[in-house]
Amino acid sequence: MRGDDEAPMRPAERKIFGTDGVRGLANAGAMTPERLLRLGMAAGRAFKNGAHRHRVVIGKDTRLSGYMIEPALTAGFAASGMDVFLLGPLPTPAMAMLTRSLRADLGVMISASHNPYEDNGVKFFGPDGFKLSDDTELKIERLMEEGPNDGLAESPDLGRVKRIDDAGARYIEFAKATFPRSLSLEGLRVVIDCANGAGYKVAPTVLWELGADVKSIGVSPDGFNINRGVGSTSTKAMQEAVREYRADIGVALDGDADRVLIADEKGDIIDGDQILATIAKSWREKGRLAGDGVVATVMSNLGLERFLQGLGLRLERTAVGDRYVVEAMRQKGMNVGGESSGHVILSDYATTGDGLVTALQVLAVVAEGGRKVSEICRNYEPLPQILQNVRFRGADPLENAAVVAAIKAGQARLGESGRVLVRKSGTEPLIRVMGEGEDGKLVKSVVADICRAVEKARD
Repeated sequence: MRGDDEAPMRPAERKIFGTDGVRGLANAGAMTPERLLRLGMAAGRAFKNGAHRHRVVIGKDTRLSGYMIEPALTAGFAASGMDVFLLGPLPTPAMAMLTRSLRADLGVMISASHNPYEDNGVKFFGPDGFKLSDDTELKIERLMEEGPNDGLAESPDLGRVKRIDDAGARYIEFAKATFPRSLSLEGLRVVIDCANGAGYKVAPTVLWELGADVKSIGVSPDGFNINRGVGSTSTKAMQEAVREYRADIGVALDGDADRVLIADEKGDIIDGDQILATIAKSWREKGRLAGDGVVATVMSNLGLERFLQGLGLRLERTAVGDRYVVEAMRQKGMNVGGESSGHVILSDYATTGDGLVTALQVLAVVAEGGRKVSEICRNYEPLPQILQNVRFRGADPLENAAVVAAIKAGQARLGESGRVLVRKSGTEPLIRVMGEGEDGKLVKSVVADICRAVEKARD
């Protein structure tokens, strides 16, 4: 099975951009006002093409630092001659959709997704609503390295700035339109956890307007509590709420609402792989599944791959990162893809992961089938899989000979029925060690041995 050095579609080396835009500690490193100003200027220059008035749309999540980052980027774009439209707190997928809807040359989402409030980031979308290619990100980095006065607009050509007040309403109507008109959520009690993040207004509204009995948590952002004890990376609150309210289903979004995890009526978690299986099976039965398969990353469970094979479908794997999933979907002509983390892309509707729209597709299966979520969404028994993170500093542990040897030894122990994947995080100084196989105890032992080797290399 593949190790990290064999991961398909490996991203190009970039200095500032990671696997999902630019991200870091707010007011430090790449996330200072000065660097963000230059980032806005460089991105503006990269997307100016022709003599027309160029426009960029900017949204954000609920982090305190958004109040600093938004004006810094705005100044950079205006200085490059781009008109700026500020949309306020909105989910990342809403920004992708509105970039196209408003005929913008560039879309920007200010968010660090599932990270704590201290972090923040900047995600870019091209005029087609898709995230930028590695080559385009490298171009922006090169432009940032040029002199700060290069490419400035003449005084009469400076960009104008305005706020758009109905952006949330536009996204609400878009999301509702993805739910089958013949169905209703009447009679379903839904817990929605918005992670005190970007979906805190729009997600409960969509579910209620489609007929659900909605119980909302994580809808009181204060600038500091995004993802704190709530959301898709901390699902305990949602699971407990499902049990407390005797709900039919729980839905947990992350800070920018581009990923989702679900809880069944018992409060037990259904991960992104099971969500992919549920939607793929339903769409295949309706003749809607394109490309005879699903795209997922190297992190997805082997159980998903075997389940799809049983349906006569294939699983195409990519490197970690939803951009690479989307690229493969476009190349292979597939319309369902995603990650086990709950980042699901349904290209019939969206150009990026959309947690709310994904949840609506699962809810459609539930509403149509009349069965419990635990019966509909648990399609296979996952193989034992363990993922551990080891923080590092200094030299890359993956270049250490002892670490390389431990990885090879671990793969040999698991044999053909298992796999080892060791990689660096694209957003944090972490080495992620994943092991998977038929024997849970053996997998645990293999992962522990590799982690120890990484820790020794770190020290």
